[in-house]
Amino acid sequence: MQPGVELINVGSFLICSGSVEGTKPPMPIAPGRSQILACLSQAEPFASAEEAWFWTMAALIARRDGARLSAGRGAVIRPCEPDDVVKCLDRLYRQRRIELQHARILRIWGERNTAPNPRIPNERGDLRLWREAMDRLDFPLRQKGIVAGPARGMTPPGGAEVIPFRRAGGAQEGTGRP
Repeated sequence: MQPGVELINVGSFLICSGSVEGTKPPMPIAPGRSQILACLSQAEPFASAEEAWFWTMAALIARRDGARLSAGRGAVIRPCEPDDVVKCLDRLYRQRRIELQHARILRIWGERNTAPNPRIPNERGDLRLWREAMDRLDFPLRQKGIVAGPARGMTPPGGAEVIPFRRAGGAQEGTGRP
């Protein structure tokens, strides 16, 4: 490597600063993205897959209506773009983990910006598909760091308390007594 040339590793990109004799100056990998890469450490993940889905649908509707979306411009910096959530959904569909009906229900209720109501009899079928899709979408979104709240379905309902199992010797964990 020549003096004055520095290689900077940014995620999966390798950026060359300076110039190498006899070559053109390096082109930026994605013009205007340096600010976004710097802001990823400040990104706030979603609390749930539902929150991520509603945000995604709002962005897709705005894009369809002619808005120009750009990362890092909202009130809260997010760790993804709307297309990242859609790609997770598409991958689940291609793996046959969800069906077309799931995607249809997510689109319909995402456009309404609300989940199906279990108290309305006509919405109960949609609610079953909604919950199945959200349960399956939750894991890939967590793997990518898009969702960081408590895992879906893992919190006890109604403020219930989780009681630890007794050990084989009869003593409770950490107490030393039966």
